[in-house]
Amino acid sequence: MHPEQLCTVGKPIPKLDAVDKATGKALYIHDVKVPGMLHGRILYSRYPHARIVHVDVSKAKRLPGVKAVLTGEDIPPLKFGFYKDNTPLKKGKVRSYRDEVAAVAAIDPDVAEEALELIEVQYEALPAVFNPEEAMAEGAPLVHEEHRTNLLRLPWKMHLGDVEEGRKRSRFVVEDSFRVTWVTHCCMATSGCIAMFDASHNLTMYSNTQIPSLAQKDYMEALEAMGLKGKRVRVIKACIGGAFGSKLDTYAYEYIAILLARATGKPVRILFDRKEEFIATSGRQPAIINISQGCDEEGRLLFRDVAMILDNGAYTSWGATTPSVMMMPISSLYRVPNVRYEAKCVYTNNTYSQAMRGYGNPQATFAIESSMDRLAEVAGIDRVEFRILNANQPGDTTPQDFRITTCGLRECIEQVRERLGWNKPKAKDEGLGMACLIHVGGGARVYKSDGCGTMIKMDDYGKVDVFTGATDMGQGADTVIAQVVAEELGVQVEDVRVIHTDTDVCPWDVGAHASRTTFVACNSALGAARKLKERILEIASRQMGEPQEGLGLREREVFSIHEPEKRLELGKLLRKAHFSPSGQMLMAEFFYDPANENLDKTFRGNLSMTYTFGAHGVRVKVDRETGKVKVLQYVAAHDVGKAINPMLLEGQVYGGALMGLGYALTEQLILDKGEVMNPNFRDYKILTAKDAIPIETCIVETMDQFGPFGAKGIGEPGCVPTAPAIANAIYDAVGVRMKELPMTPERVLAALMDKERES
Repeated sequence: MHPEQLCTVGKPIPKLDAVDKATGKALYIHDVKVPGMLHGRILYSRYPHARIVHVDVSKAKRLPGVKAVLTGEDIPPLKFGFYKDNTPLKKGKVRSYRDEVAAVAAIDPDVAEEALELIEVQYEALPAVFNPEEAMAEGAPLVHEEHRTNLLRLPWKMHLGDVEEGRKRSRFVVEDSFRVTWVTHCCMATSGCIAMFDASHNLTMYSNTQIPSLAQKDYMEALEAMGLKGKRVRVIKACIGGAFGSKLDTYAYEYIAILLARATGKPVRILFDRKEEFIATSGRQPAIINISQGCDEEGRLLFRDVAMILDNGAYTSWGATTPSVMMMPISSLYRVPNVRYEAKCVYTNNTYSQAMRGYGNPQATFAIESSMDRLAEVAGIDRVEFRILNANQPGDTTPQDFRITTCGLRECIEQVRERLGWNKPKAKDEGLGMACLIHVGGGARVYKSDGCGTMIKMDDYGKVDVFTGATDMGQGADTVIAQVVAEELGVQVEDVRVIHTDTDVCPWDVGAHASRTTFVACNSALGAARKLKERILEIASRQMGEPQEGLGLREREVFSIHEPEKRLELGKLLRKAHFSPSGQMLMAEFFYDPANENLDKTFRGNLSMTYTFGAHGVRVKVDRETGKVKVLQYVAAHDVGKAINPMLLEGQVYGGALMGLGYALTEQLILDKGEVMNPNFRDYKILTAKDAIPIETCIVETMDQFGPFGAKGIGEPGCVPTAPAIANAIYDAVGVRMKELPMTPERVLAALMDKERES
């Protein structure tokens, strides 16, 4: 369909849940109440690494209002997490400050908190290790003795082409080391859940998870460990007040709520307070990144060689698999024929890490794009021209076997160059920087299925209910799904209601991650809508005496394509179909599982149906007296395939870029020997509305053949290239290369002073 003929797709329609959220009617997990509900609280470790000698809960149990107290000795052998190395309550020893030692269920939160203070725990402190390089040394304290090493057995090794030959052939080579640190998601709504059993021991979980179907499976495994194999699990998803990857796994507090509910026979709610949200959730991984790459005389990349060490923390969540996503920019950002990459994930006694927006891509792209600027300088080529020369092209197959369908990278670079005035004179201590990105935009097959199911039913008046497996965690998924369905069925967006909150009602979906929801869930919804449309036109064909292929749906009417004045109101058609002999109601279902591929043993395979590209550019001014970096201009250009909803899309880019600015300049979860030292919004320097800068967005539409109406995913890319773009701009402004995040005034000033001493 020609874009000008579209009625709802491509329109800046406000989020369907915007009014509920603005008026306080949206129900977050904090608003959900269940009759007879108890309140759970968790006692955490006082040491980063210690043997648990004795736990005395007798005083806590005697406190009026306390209904249950559990320790690691009271629960069945239940392990969870990607590596199955974590348990809800620890026994024997603790491995980090966030280790859960005991839990209480009581009639109100204050009593539960008071009971925690009555629990007496005796520890024997053990030697601990907080640095991944030291943790790999011979004789280092072992975090999990049974593994006999602190190095996780995850084979993150990829070698494509011949790196040594590429190095020999390179006329110019650069080599550097970069460091990135912990940051956390800072969701406005803290984590929480309610666990509740019915009389038949089936479990209902109210949760703000972003993976309801996978969480349901995890909970079922927990029930099996508790002797409740075969029982049903229902996940009811509350409104999610931010996730960004933080709710991509299941965590100890959820299993503790289940165990307490089982122990008491009552519903149990656990809600994190703000401090708990900082210390007991899992952020983005710190990494040490060594990179070298080279190019020929003309500037064409010949090789890229990357080695990385990641601090895994004390347990292994999905964060340990981020090296698989880091492979994507390392192998496929720009045309580079020879690539080598190895990552080591290392146990320490720090907090453990998890998915966060970009899933490893921001860390890897910081090193790649900083190195690209260095290489361009050494080769004597303009930084923009260097990127254009090596830019990916439509039809490329990358060394990792990613098949590039559409690619607007060159257009994005050109847009940023033009808007920044790249070659115009700059003021003193001002600099320009640019960085590019590649990310999955058409799903990502990291699980056995990358699919999403949809069911649609229409009532007698043309109103549409869409039951989707997709998760709306604030990104506006329900709105774009409604737009796609409305477009296909010829109704208005306000005619469509999207239901996505209950696993008893909605089909399966692998969850909101990998920027996949617009692509996968909208393709699923489109498949179901097309089935429904075919049946509507079939019925209309009989009533209107027109061939089915000669009919269209638009503005709540069926019309003849050749005689547009010949029309039939959709509601009348549906009522006649319903109330005629052998009447029928219109319903349809569709499960869309994209034809992408799991990576093979050599980490090759077309991970996504399409890839999204982008370029961010900044103009900064550096204060040489204080080291403070001021962002004067920010341009973000993205190849989005097709903008289903330009307003929401720009919102994703604004939010992503602001998150990237925080990553670049201010944010850091500070750990001192495993203890989080800044667990609050005062000391954790997240940017606020006052710090927000104007961001110019450029939407490049490449109309991807596999995308719903040509769209690609855009949820994560907005935060990926920000840090290297700013680092490159700082170098352009004052000549110091920043190699560690965040680039605080203190670090910039120290770099300036070092430079002055050396000159």
